Amino acid sequence: MITISDYVDYETAWCPGCGNFSILKAVKQALAARQLKPHEVLFVSGIGQAAKAPHYLNANVFNGLHGRSLPVATGAKLANPNLTVIVESGDGCNYGEGGNHFLAAIRRNINVTLLVHNNQVYGLTKGQASPTSAEGFVTKAQPEGVLSAPFNPIAVAVAMRTGFVARGFAGMLDHLSELIQQGINHRGLALIDVLQPCVSFNKINTFDWYKQRCNPLSPTYDPTDWEQAIKVASEWGNKIPTGIIYRNDRIPFEEHFPVLRQGPLVGRNADRAMLKKIMEGYK
Repeated sequence: MITISDYVDYETAWCPGCGNFSILKAVKQALAARQLKPHEVLFVSGIGQAAKAPHYLNANVFNGLHGRSLPVATGAKLANPNLTVIVESGDGCNYGEGGNHFLAAIRRNINVTLLVHNNQVYGLTKGQASPTSAEGFVTKAQPEGVLSAPFNPIAVAVAMRTGFVARGFAGMLDHLSELIQQGINHRGLALIDVLQPCVSFNKINTFDWYKQRCNPLSPTYDPTDWEQAIKVASEWGNKIPTGIIYRNDRIPFEEHFPVLRQGPLVGRNADRAMLKKIMEGYK
């Protein structure tokens, strides 16, 4: 019987009151609910306060370069499709430095869960604007306010027909944990964008600000309706919809490769004679 305690409690380096704490708890709840053993899970992260989250879990972890977590996760999933792979990093890491990999992962539909801590600011590097910061947002690096329009990851993901697109809020713990469980269950790329207040550097998008605006989608909402999802993905302001915004049954990337139908690459013995023949072809 797997419980939250199997993933252990560790001392963190986050600010008191940070939204990362509740996201970490939601992740543990989801893993325990899915009865996933620590050795069956791989977390891949980049750089940032959000990217530290897997450090505080008793599980397999690969902490890589800023914005480069999705390529590593793709390789790991192709090598061992039986592994539950979760990419966990921030909005700057995934939508800024890793924006190209974000788009590539959507096109491929690799079977991983992409959990993005979206606090609309760069928290680790002391508060400059991120790709999701609102226009006019004032920081030390942007004293006259942000001039660029904010990136809408939900709208982009829905427009590109990502397999699973959801939005959660760090202040809705059980709701978020359920979204993570469903994201893990989904066959294909599952994007879960989590609105996560940064108590130190974002004094606008606070817990209270989100609590007044975040509303779960109606039980009658149909996430398979692409046109409706496009409209919902564009909603932002006085009302912010949370929940599964779009979902489809695209074939996961790894199922396109005949070699994987014989089982995971992990554990196979290399055919050295064939490898030698291939290498000789480059002479």
